Amino acid sequence: MKIMKAVNRVPGGLMVVPLFIGMIINTFFPTLLKIGGFTEALSGIGYPTVLGMYLFTCGTKMTLKTAPRMLKRGTGILAAKVCTAILIAFAVARFLDGDIFGLSTLAIMVAMSDTNGGMFLALTSVMGDKEDAGTYVPQSIETGPFLTMLFLVGAGLANIPWLTMVSVIAPIMMGALLGNLDDDIRNFFGTHEPVIVPFMAFTLGQNINLNSVLTAGIQGILLGVAVWIITGFVCIVADKWLGGSGIAGAAASSTAGNAAAVPKAVAMADPSYNLIAPIATVQVAASVIVTAVLTPILTSWMYNRVHKERADQAAVNASLHCESKVSSN
Repeated sequence: MKIMKAVNRVPGGLMVVPLFIGMIINTFFPTLLKIGGFTEALSGIGYPTVLGMYLFTCGTKMTLKTAPRMLKRGTGILAAKVCTAILIAFAVARFLDGDIFGLSTLAIMVAMSDTNGGMFLALTSVMGDKEDAGTYVPQSIETGPFLTMLFLVGAGLANIPWLTMVSVIAPIMMGALLGNLDDDIRNFFGTHEPVIVPFMAFTLGQNINLNSVLTAGIQGILLGVAVWIITGFVCIVADKWLGGSGIAGAAASSTAGNAAAVPKAVAMADPSYNLIAPIATVQVAASVIVTAVLTPILTSWMYNRVHKERADQAAVNASLHCESKVSSN
C-alpha cells in the first residue's frame, strides 16, 4: 500500500491528513483513545507536549550565519506579510466586531502571517536562486504561535499573561541557541522535524469537534484566496523593492501547514478564544490547501515574467552593443 505517497499528494498532507483523522475520531468516537496510558497520551491531552517539541525543533533551524543581503530581503518579506496580516486583522477587530464573512480576527491573523516553509524552499530552489531560498531564514520566525500572540496582545485583542508568552518562545530560543552552537544539532533536528508534524496534527485534531465547524468550508476557501492575492502582492513588491526578482515574494504567498495548530495554542493561552478556535483551525487548514495549489501558479507566473524581462533586456543590450560597434567603425 502506498499510504505515504497518498498523504504527500495532499497539499500540506503531513499536517492536514492527521488533523482531519483526529477530528473525525474525536467527533464520532470521542472515547476511543481515552483508555489511559501511552494511548491517551497520544490523544488530545498530549498536544501541548508535542507542540513544545515542534517549537524547539523549529528553533534549531534559525541560524545567524546568513549573508546580510539574504537577511535584508527575508526580513523585508517577513515584515510585509506580517504587517499586512496585522493591519487587516486589526481593522476587522475594530470596525467589524471581529468577523468578516464568517472569518474571525484570529483566523485571518494566523493564515496571513505564516508562510509554508517547505513549499517556499521547494519553489525557490527550482525557480529561484540560492539567495532566494536563503531569504526564508528570517521568515522562519513566523513559525509557531508566538508572533500571533505578541501582536494580538499588542493590539489589545487578547489577554495573555507575559509568562505564558515566555513559555511559548522559550523552546524556540533554546533550539536556536543549540542549533547555532552546533551544526550537528541543527542538522539532526532539522532533518527530523517532519516526524513530529503528524503527531502534532493528530493531537490537535483530537481537540476539535467537526459538528462545530461544518460551516467553515466556504469561508476557508475565501481565506486562502485572500492570503494568496493580498500577501502575494505585498511580498512581491517588498522583494523587488529590496533588490530581488519577486520570485521569493511570490513563493511566500501561502499559509503554512503548521499554522493550523496556532488557533488552539492561542486559545490555550487566552480562554476567550475557545469558542472560535475550532472554526479558525479548520478555516486555516482550508487556507493551507488552497494556497498550496495557488502559490506555485503565482510563483511560476513570476518566474516566467522575470525570465522574459531578462531576455528582453539582454536583447536590448545586444542591440545597443552592435550599434555601438557600428558607430565606432
